[in-house]
Amino acid sequence: MLSLATRLIPAWLRQYKLSALPTDVIAGLVVGVLVIPQSLGYAVLAGLPPVYGLYAAIVPVMVYAWIGSSNIQAVGPVAITAIMTASSLHPYAAEGAQQYVLMASLLSLMVGAMLSLAGWLKLGWIMQFISRGVSAGFISGAAVLIFISQLKYLTAIPIAGNGLFGYLSSMQLYARQLHPLTLLIGVIAFALLVANRYGSQWVWQSWLPSIYAKWAERLFPLILLGIAIVMSMSLHWTTNGVATIGSIPQGLPTFTFPYVPNFDVALNLLPSAGLMALIVFVSSSSVASNYARLRGESFNANRELTGLGFANIAGGFFQSFAVAGGFSRTAINADSGAKTPVASLVTVMVMIAALIAFGNALAPLPYAILGATIMASIISLIDITTLKSAWQRDRLDAASFMAAFVGVLIFGLNTGLVIGLMVSFASLIWQSSKPHVAIVGQLAGTGHFRNINRHDVLTFSHLLMLRIDESLFFGNSESVHRRVIHATQRYPQAYEIVLIMSAVNHIDLTGQEMLISLNKELLIQDKHLNFSFIKGPVMDIIENTPVITDLSGHVYLSTMDAVDALKDI
Repeated sequence: MLSLATRLIPAWLRQYKLSALPTDVIAGLVVGVLVIPQSLGYAVLAGLPPVYGLYAAIVPVMVYAWIGSSNIQAVGPVAITAIMTASSLHPYAAEGAQQYVLMASLLSLMVGAMLSLAGWLKLGWIMQFISRGVSAGFISGAAVLIFISQLKYLTAIPIAGNGLFGYLSSMQLYARQLHPLTLLIGVIAFALLVANRYGSQWVWQSWLPSIYAKWAERLFPLILLGIAIVMSMSLHWTTNGVATIGSIPQGLPTFTFPYVPNFDVALNLLPSAGLMALIVFVSSSSVASNYARLRGESFNANRELTGLGFANIAGGFFQSFAVAGGFSRTAINADSGAKTPVASLVTVMVMIAALIAFGNALAPLPYAILGATIMASIISLIDITTLKSAWQRDRLDAASFMAAFVGVLIFGLNTGLVIGLMVSFASLIWQSSKPHVAIVGQLAGTGHFRNINRHDVLTFSHLLMLRIDESLFFGNSESVHRRVIHATQRYPQAYEIVLIMSAVNHIDLTGQEMLISLNKELLIQDKHLNFSFIKGPVMDIIENTPVITDLSGHVYLSTMDAVDALKDI
C-alpha cells in the first residue's frame, strides 16, 4: 500500500504542512479573483465564448496540480495558446460555433497527447534546442499579432486574418463599421490599464504606502471590470450598439468528446498541435525552472512534460482549449505567498464559484473591456530587451529573433516559428563549421599553454602546437584541415605538429578521415603529426583506427609531455 500511495499521491501532498495552508489559501484566492477577466479575455482571443476561459482554468489546473513538476506554477489559459488556437482553427471557423468549440478541445487533446508521449520518451532535453532568440522573437511577434487582433473589440471592425497584412487589409476594407462609443470605451479602458500597469509609481505609489499601492495595482483591472458592468447597465450600452458578452452559462464543464470531422482534418491540425506543444513546454518550463531555482527546489523537465500533457488531455474532455503555465499568474501566485499546489486548487474553487454564482452578473461586460485588458497585458511580452542584448552580444541570436518575429507577423504563428528555428539551426551549423583553431605557446616557467596572439609565450621554431576548440564532425572537418595546413605554411620550419585535443569531445567518421588524410599530407612534407590531451571517450573511438595506428608521430598524455619530448629533437 505504501508503494501504491507513493506512486499515486504526489510528494507535496504526502509531506504537506498545515502551516503553509493560510498563505496557500490567500494566494489561491488572489490569483482566482484577479485572473477571471483575463481568462474570459483569452477565451475570446481563441475565438471561443468567454465562459470557456473559466472552463480552461478548472480541470487542467487540478490535473497539473496533482502531477506537475512545479509547486507554484499557475497553469491555465494563456495568450500564446489562445492565439495559436485561433490561428490553427481559423480555416474551420465557418463550420459553426459548437463544432469550433469541440475542435478547440480536440486541439488541446492532441497537444496533451504529444506532450505526454514526449514525457514518456524522456524528451525533456529538447528544450535546449530552442534558442533564447527564437523563443523571444516568436513570443514578441505573437504579442504584436494579439495586440492588433484585439482592435476588433475596441473598434467593432470585423478584423480577421492570419498575419499582419491580413489584419490590416481587413481593417481597411471594413473601416466604415467603426463604432464610436465602443472605441471610446475601449481606448479609455486601455489607457487606464496601461497607466495602472506601467505608471504605478505615479498613479498609486505617490499617495499610498508601498504595500497598499501594490494591491491597488493588482486589483485595479477587477475594479475596472466592475465599474464597466455598472456603467453598461446604467447607460444602456447594449441598446446603443456596444457588444457585451451576454449571459454566461451557469454550471461546471461537462465531460464531452472532442469533435473530429474526419481524419484529414485531424491530420491537418497535427503540425499546429506539434508546434503548440513545443511552445507550451518551452514557455511553461522556463517559468517553472526559474521559480524552482529561486526557491531552491528541483525541476524535472520530463515530469513537466507529463504534467502539462495530462492537464491538456483532461482539458480536451472537459471543454477546455490548450493551457500552459502563465507568466503573470505564476508571478502573482508566488508574490502572494503560495507554497504548494494547494493554492492552485483554491484558484479552481474561485473559478467554480464564478461559474455557479456570478455568470449573469458578467453579462453586461463589454467585449471592449476584455480586448483592452488583453492589449494592456500583452505589451510586456514584446521583448525589446532581449533583442538589444542579442544585438550587442550575439548577432546570430539577434538574427534568429528577427527571423521568428518578422516570420510570425508576415506568415502567421506556425510558419514564423519554423522560420525562426531554421535560422537558429542554420546559425548553429554556421558557427560549428568555423571552429576556433589557436596556435599556442608555453607560458614561461609553467605547464600552461595559451594563444600566441593573446599572451607573451615561449615558442619553438621546429614545434608547432595547435589547439582545436571544437569537436570534429562532418560540418567542420574541412575547415580544421584548411586551418592546420595554413598554419604549417606560415611556419614552414616546423616539422613536429602537435594537435591539442583537450576541447574535442567527439570525432565522427568524417573527422577521422580528415585526420588520416592530414597525417599523410604532412608526412609527404617530412612533417610529423602528434596528438596531446585526447579525452578517454574520444580515444575509445579512434584507438584502433588508422588515426592512431598509422600516426607518424605520437600520442601524448599532456601538452607538457609533448613539449618535453619534442623540443630538443
